[in-house]
Amino acid sequence: MATDVRPSNWPVGSGYSHGFSAEGRAIFLAGQIGWDPVTLSIAPGGMPAQVRQSLANIVTVLEAAGANAGHLVRLTWFITDREAYLKDRQAIGAAYREVIGRHFPPMSVIVVAGLLEPGAMVEIEATAVIPSDTSVNSTGA
Repeated sequence: MATDVRPSNWPVGSGYSHGFSAEGRAIFLAGQIGWDPVTLSIAPGGMPAQVRQSLANIVTVLEAAGANAGHLVRLTWFITDREAYLKDRQAIGAAYREVIGRHFPPMSVIVVAGLLEPGAMVEIEATAVIPSDTSVNSTGA
């Protein structure tokens, strides 16, 4: 299970944690974009829809490794449009909570000039840790 790490005089992050401490089996995910991995079609509907699909792809990979969203300990977001991200922040937050739940690991958001796949607006890398103590059952809800 991950433990929140925050200096006592720092405020709680808004939608993220400043740090996590975890022990167990680490899972490292490649960047996931907002496409259906079977059809290779980018999710229509702009950045919120692409974020939702990117996160759903992350959860699918985690499940293949025997993990779930509650095991996430780090997310790195690469976005191509800062203004779209800021404009759609509420919808992006709703998509996040719909897929991941109320689990907010440390996150970074980096604005990039572009992503490899045409039309991709977001790519999210993830790291998860399945606790060594298998009696602990983390959930993303």
